[in-house]
Amino acid sequence: MSIKYQRLTEKELDTFIEIRINQLREEGATEEIDLRPSLEDYYHRHMADGTFVSWLAMDGDVIVGTSGMSFVEKPPYFGCPNGKIGLLSSMFTSNAYRRQGIAKELLARVVQEAKDYGCGVVQITASDMGVLLYTDFGFQKNGNFMQYNL
Repeated sequence: MSIKYQRLTEKELDTFIEIRINQLREEGATEEIDLRPSLEDYYHRHMADGTFVSWLAMDGDVIVGTSGMSFVEKPPYFGCPNGKIGLLSSMFTSNAYRRQGIAKELLARVVQEAKDYGCGVVQITASDMGVLLYTDFGFQKNGNFMQYNL
């Protein structure tokens, strides 16, 4: 097995979206709507304007790992003086490929993308399975994170 890494392009987008939907299911999400049209719209727009990037792990022509980084900007604050934030998402490795360093390599690549974009901070809402990966990489837990659903 020889894993190769490449950036997501339009060519792999349909498969990437299927993997994202399956990842959400695996994490326990309930399907109340067909998310595919919204995901297609989001990825097309944000890949085109450079505010979303993804690195893929490939075994031949098969995607075995995914990552994603969205770039957003909010008012500057002391922890991030330029206000540019990377929102990490879509971190997924197929079962048969886990524990081989693929997720760590994908994470390193999208974090570098955030640095190159000028982000001062990268944030993620981690699944239970992913916490160790992120803390080992240097992420710190923020106990103040809260969400209000509209």
